[in-house]
Amino acid sequence: MIIVNLEAMMAKRKMTLTELSERVGITVANMSILKTGKARAIRFSTLNAICKALNCRPGDILAYSKE
Repeated sequence: MIIVNLEAMMAKRKMTLTELSERVGITVANMSILKTGKARAIRFSTLNAICKALNCRPGDILAYSKE
């Protein structure tokens, strides 16, 4: 199972969902789906834009768990 730690990284960077969605170029609704871990997939271009906006690496916002 993939765990999304986007909310924690946003808090560290003191960035709101609205601000991040504007920087990444996707809707707040779609960003919310990613943040809550309900997304079934993510494009590499979106992941790249999120990492650029948050100044982080993919491993900072995505983790793997066997459960």
